[in-house]
Amino acid sequence: MEADVSAADAGCPACESRSARVHSRYQRVLADPAIGGRPTLLRVRVRRFFCDNAACQRRTFVEQVPQLTTPYARRTPLLRGVLEKIALVLGGRPGARMTRLLAVEVSRTTMLRLARALPVPAPGTIAVVGVDDFAFRKGNTYGTIIVDMDTGRPVDLLPDRHGDTFAEWLRAHPGAQVICRDRASGYAEGARLGAPDATQVADRFHLLQNLTKAVDRVVRAHRACLKDRSEAEAVAQPRPSTEGEPGRRAEVTRQRHAEIHALHTTGIGTTAISRALNLDGKTVRRYLRAATADELLTETIPRPKDLDEHTAYLVSRWEQGCTNAVRLTTELRERGYRGSARTVRRLLQTWRDGTIKPTAVTAIAPKPREVTGWIIRPAGERTEDEQRGLDRILERCDSLRTVDRLVSDFAGMLRQLQGQHLDTWIAQAKQSGVAHLAGFATGLIKDYDAVRNGLTLPYSSGAVEGNVCRLKTIKRQMYGRANFDLLRLRVVLAE
Repeated sequence: MEADVSAADAGCPACESRSARVHSRYQRVLADPAIGGRPTLLRVRVRRFFCDNAACQRRTFVEQVPQLTTPYARRTPLLRGVLEKIALVLGGRPGARMTRLLAVEVSRTTMLRLARALPVPAPGTIAVVGVDDFAFRKGNTYGTIIVDMDTGRPVDLLPDRHGDTFAEWLRAHPGAQVICRDRASGYAEGARLGAPDATQVADRFHLLQNLTKAVDRVVRAHRACLKDRSEAEAVAQPRPSTEGEPGRRAEVTRQRHAEIHALHTTGIGTTAISRALNLDGKTVRRYLRAATADELLTETIPRPKDLDEHTAYLVSRWEQGCTNAVRLTTELRERGYRGSARTVRRLLQTWRDGTIKPTAVTAIAPKPREVTGWIIRPAGERTEDEQRGLDRILERCDSLRTVDRLVSDFAGMLRQLQGQHLDTWIAQAKQSGVAHLAGFATGLIKDYDAVRNGLTLPYSSGAVEGNVCRLKTIKRQMYGRANFDLLRLRVVLAE
């Protein structure tokens, strides 16, 4: 497409004076978005004018067409804007592949250059700041994302999660009145140093997450209470005796628990203990969290078998006098059984020998993770089967019954923003006799003001968590090949 400029004069970009005296003419070639799937080039004939202002340093200048030309550009602003958006969303190589489909092909380096040329707008004054960490490489290096909680948009990324770095950012951007954060001590210290007058709010999601981890440890420590019936009365294949190995394991566990706690009592740190006993640091911390060795001696729950769901049918056929394993296996096949005939014969043999009495109830206990979910979820969100299963477990275990009551009270505070009851709950948790909940309560005391604000004020870090999930998606698209500056641009400028 060819075009000429129809304006009679043009303004000097240096002094803004108008001039109609033409110096020369030449043709500019500009790329524009494709039309009908075909590349579009604009051949625009522009003029160079004399600047008649004697005080201006420029003697000549080239006219610019608004929204069509810019100095030295080979693309129209419309096409450049399209390419910038593609670069922010897809990055280098994926963005270059997309441009080929749009018939405006550019290289991957051009896409990255366009993205890096975009300015990052100044965040201005942010009244409610949300902060959380994200992993560059999980377990190794981390960064920080800062979100404007009023708009829900990220305003900046920091290259680490140190408290000093966050404090410097707050000093450079004064005006923060509320800071929503997780339970990390680094952000708490950074907020105290960088914005001492701001109100710190511990996020309710992280509070519930910390409580869930404590409940899960309690449930795993009382795994034996999850069974409805003893294994001797259950319908299952007879398993070989394993009394010798658990005895040896229990002895080693108790001895190791005593050694770790003895060293820790003398003031030796976790790292030194792990080196002295040749143990992983996470193992040492797990032993230190356990008040007694019995909390570490959990029984292994067998996995469900294919035959378990057909046991009731087998019992009814056995009581009717059908004891032929081949015939029963054939009938089970018709009912959808996909296991082996040998498994059926083993079960029937235990019934013939009287080793296990025929019964339609299996000893398959729910997984600790499932029971933890039952306790954490409100009663109105549990199914009837889940509620019945939880009631049976609570009848058998006083500790889990105490945990269920305390979790229900804490969840009520959290959902109804009744932080005034926090002191009472902490006292009850510390007197409950459940070590993990007492430890959770002790952790709340260390961050008391922020926790109480989180259970009282309406602020939450939900917008921060959503932006962290989006950041992870962008980071994985880049496959770790790009630098921090490009990640920051793509996160902050993304629409």
